[in-house]
Amino acid sequence: MSALLSCSNVSVELGKTRALVEVSFDVQPGEVVALLGANGAGKTNLLLASLGLVPFAGQAKLGDASAHALSARDRALRAAYLPQRPQAIWPISVEALVALGRFAHGAAPDRLGPIDQGVVEEAIEACALGALRRRRMDEISGGEKARAHLARALAQRAPLLLLDEPTAGLDPAQALGVADILRAYAAKGGAAVFSTHDIALAAETADRVLLLRAGRIIAEGTPSVALTPDALRDAYGLSARLERIDNGFAAIFER
Repeated sequence: MSALLSCSNVSVELGKTRALVEVSFDVQPGEVVALLGANGAGKTNLLLASLGLVPFAGQAKLGDASAHALSARDRALRAAYLPQRPQAIWPISVEALVALGRFAHGAAPDRLGPIDQGVVEEAIEACALGALRRRRMDEISGGEKARAHLARALAQRAPLLLLDEPTAGLDPAQALGVADILRAYAAKGGAAVFSTHDIALAAETADRVLLLRAGRIIAEGTPSVALTPDALRDAYGLSARLERIDNGFAAIFER
């Protein structure tokens, strides 16, 4: 099975700072991968480099194509990217924002074919936005905006989702809802890579975790393998452990 994303010895320099140092990993269809690490560990730059959106050394491929060589449209057909704190720069409706996900397929909010309309409807339903579809983006809450932007990414129907802190600012129920959406996406043959500071949510959601520090992967594997007390201490500088509680996880830190 071909990887949807393959990075080999990817390094990023920002001025005199090495933001990523020879990072290598693959993402296969059906996987959910979580990126963890302290602020400045390199999570965002890893997502951007994977898409060819920042200069980097090494190799990053989306499917069989180099991320450097892809046009914006071809990139969008292979991967949907959701940045931190995405903005709707004009006051369009929630439904119109979601429909922008069809742009790479030659559609737009005012020219949706039957297939496009069906995809938009499915994304709106997946993100529980039916009651908000006619509301303007500048009239809804921050959590509702986050769900609308996630729906836009889903409507893109790319095989790979790359999401930068998609649950930031969401309440626990909404965060678990996003986790369910990512799992469902993977179950249909896609894959998702998401960064987060919520260690427990990553442990519950991800098949595999990449734990970063200072631009390097310091632990990789299933949550129980990667998130050991030693690895967590190395990443965050605090004594920590991951514990299973009933059907979920808790990350416990000590000074």
